[in-house]
Amino acid sequence: MADLSTDFLGIKSPNPFWLASAPPTDKEYNVVRAFEAGWGGVVWKTLGEDPHVVNVSGPRYATLMGPDRRVQGLNNIELITDRSLAINLEEIARVKRNWPDRAVVVSLMVPCQEESWKRILPMVEDTGADGIELNFGCPHGMSERGMGAAVGQVPEYIEMVTRWCKQYSKMPVIVKLTPNITDIRFPARAAKAGGADAVSLINTINSIMGVDLDTMIMSPSTGGKGSHGGYCGPAVKPIALNMVAEIARDPQTAGLPISGIGGISTWRDAAEYIALGCGTVQVCTAAMVYGFRIVEDMISGLSNFMDEKGYRSIADFQGSAVPTVSDWRYLNLKHIDKAVIDQDKCIQCGRCHVACEDTSHQAITAFKDGQRHYEVKEEECVGCNLCVSICPVPGCITMKSLKPGEVDTRTGVTVTGEYQNWTTHPNNPMREVTA
Repeated sequence: MADLSTDFLGIKSPNPFWLASAPPTDKEYNVVRAFEAGWGGVVWKTLGEDPHVVNVSGPRYATLMGPDRRVQGLNNIELITDRSLAINLEEIARVKRNWPDRAVVVSLMVPCQEESWKRILPMVEDTGADGIELNFGCPHGMSERGMGAAVGQVPEYIEMVTRWCKQYSKMPVIVKLTPNITDIRFPARAAKAGGADAVSLINTINSIMGVDLDTMIMSPSTGGKGSHGGYCGPAVKPIALNMVAEIARDPQTAGLPISGIGGISTWRDAAEYIALGCGTVQVCTAAMVYGFRIVEDMISGLSNFMDEKGYRSIADFQGSAVPTVSDWRYLNLKHIDKAVIDQDKCIQCGRCHVACEDTSHQAITAFKDGQRHYEVKEEECVGCNLCVSICPVPGCITMKSLKPGEVDTRTGVTVTGEYQNWTTHPNNPMREVTA
């Protein structure tokens, strides 16, 4: 039986599934229900200084729905906790006493002033919490007050505040990064330079969900006006995975522990984050859509996967995919793929032909002997994978790799399997600069 337990910065939990700092972790009642359902840990909804904030009493959420009414993306304009600091601290202490085997990390956001951090850190430490997460990512409301993403977008501020937290607290410090930045490596480097024990990412993405075309008011709105919010959910997962991988493979942040966040809805999502270097994963949207018991499927699915692959612990496959992430210039230009259509599975819908004919390389026939028939013209196929991506039948169209010695009928090039670096390739106009 696979061992799903984790030791992240010395913070132990029975499994890597933590609830992210968000509405599901706003109070003791929610957190206890989550632990009863099987979650390995929580990051308590972000605490701030008193007087506490006031949230809007109106629409705080909006969703992007797929054709099947499944939530693809969730937008929120909710601020940090609107409950008093004293009540939150009291509940955190009680939860940690009653659930000593679960991870309890506290998210924090206070003004970018040393005294503010110096004042709140001992209060949190007195609760017995396992660590703190610095919310440098909230893109709405708090950033307008000089906190959240306003800090996370300035590496110098990240390093400065992280140093304060390491100076005034003995707890592990996790820095939560904003994706609303050009290059995620710079804030991660700043966090490491400030002494951060780990980073977590991604926080939500700046977004406006839409416009009501009858009223011409952005949606959602409160009293006729709205504000950009933070976007999360399954749709952000590719963005988050890329940013996680950038930090995992950056020589300047190598070895920095990562807690992965962004669109995790299944055990497969979690396994992908772990394969790209994450020690734990944090979930929010999936819990808000399906409830806390979704973790049961995540736990059993990940356990079965690990048993099937022979992984005894999370560490056995953590980071295993990182070496496969590369810059484009290092890709093998001598590798050749061709699409192949399984005629027994083909339903003759023609989507592959239309997509290839109109927007790609005219490499798929539409008729044969006067009958509708879709087949790849290998001499025209460039292996772009578009047909595979849009085919509605799983496994109907696949990619076949040519073996060394085979000839690419499109170009006449013999596949050698030999590595080709684009920086020195004769077709690269910048080869003298990049080589």
